[in-house]
Amino acid sequence: MASSLTDSGDAHPYLRAATAGVRHHTRQSATAGAPADRAHLDVLHGHLTGLHLLLDQLAEATRPAHPAAGRHLAAAHLRIWQASAGVHDAFHTLPATPKADADPVCRPETLPEGPPVLTICQRHLASGHSIRRKTTPSDHSPRTAGAV
Repeated sequence: MASSLTDSGDAHPYLRAATAGVRHHTRQSATAGAPADRAHLDVLHGHLTGLHLLLDQLAEATRPAHPAAGRHLAAAHLRIWQASAGVHDAFHTLPATPKADADPVCRPETLPEGPPVLTICQRHLASGHSIRRKTTPSDHSPRTAGAV
């Protein structure tokens, strides 16, 4: 019998695989009992910001045909951003792990995306920009144009 992750008729195999990965990680974390570290939170933040983008796209595509469902997806989009903000804050609250700065060959500051410790901040700023764009009224909206 084929797994639901490999069925050729499955419309969303990668989402199912991501969900299975999160469930597996949850089980492993529960048995290990180890506290979160920065690397763990960075990966989790990446997962949340991926969900954030997906929910944003789904809300935009759903809203015209089904406004109520679109509003619910938009609310979920905001809540996922709030969860990612909490993970981002926790990341910066945890102590830094020893870096490979002593190795002269390893120079993370020269990476195009910046030092690895900053990738979580870059993702967080990008998702925050998306939230502000969606939730903050524009100064040039038709309702406020010309109003004194």
